[in-house]
Amino acid sequence: MKRYTYIILTLLLTLAAACDPVSEDERLIYMKPAQVARNVLIEDFTGQRCVNCPTATWQIEQLQEQYGTNAVIAVGIHSGPLGFAGNSSNIGLMTDTGNEYYNHWGVEYQPAGVIDRNGGVLAYTDWQAKVYEELQKPAPLSLEIENTYDSSARQLAIDVTAMGTDGTTNGKLQIWLVEDGITALQLRYQTVTDPSSGQITDREYVHNHVFRAAVNGTWGEAVTLNEGEEKTLSATCTLQEDWNPEKMSVVAFVYNDQGVAQCAIKRLSEKQ
Repeated sequence: MKRYTYIILTLLLTLAAACDPVSEDERLIYMKPAQVARNVLIEDFTGQRCVNCPTATWQIEQLQEQYGTNAVIAVGIHSGPLGFAGNSSNIGLMTDTGNEYYNHWGVEYQPAGVIDRNGGVLAYTDWQAKVYEELQKPAPLSLEIENTYDSSARQLAIDVTAMGTDGTTNGKLQIWLVEDGITALQLRYQTVTDPSSGQITDREYVHNHVFRAAVNGTWGEAVTLNEGEEKTLSATCTLQEDWNPEKMSVVAFVYNDQGVAQCAIKRLSEKQ
């Protein structure tokens, strides 16, 4: 019996030693968040009276076909001297906010683009190389968009969830509304990529990824995101009567003085 008692006591002491409390910093091993793919934002400064602008749109379509529409996110900002505000006979797509962006970036010709808000204003012939360069960079955060649309009130509620994946990001979160499938006037070449084919006025031209509004202010709202930290920012807006919710998307991006850290897009009609 003494022998059995000794064995039992030994086992109890061993278990007690195994259950000694361990400090949290010794018990937990930090796991860095998984790296996420970078998406690239093209701000396409365009105009309905710009005969070369459909050629820039064609360039965007080639890039999206190559990399995907979620990886290359284009926003057509109708603005500048070749923009068109509309009249009693024709729909105009130019906006005051678009003109503010046009002036801020110092755009001097159209078509022109700003890609990921670094590298300055570029001609569309330079977009392919710049998009490829930006896609190679790591993304310091991820973005997810959730849209809730009330069709009776035409009210849209937007939640953008950001998670830091690499270091600390200080910047601003911008939320935009864009619309596809707008049939409206456009000057263009008869063959879009061939100036020698002659200029025409196309009143049945279909405009895509058209900038409609900045939901959370012209320049967005401040956000700081640490690695491993998640934040959700919310915004609401009312869709105008002439906007088609079935063709609309929300574009969200975080940017700072170094450029766009990450961007994302989601259609209102897309299932959550």
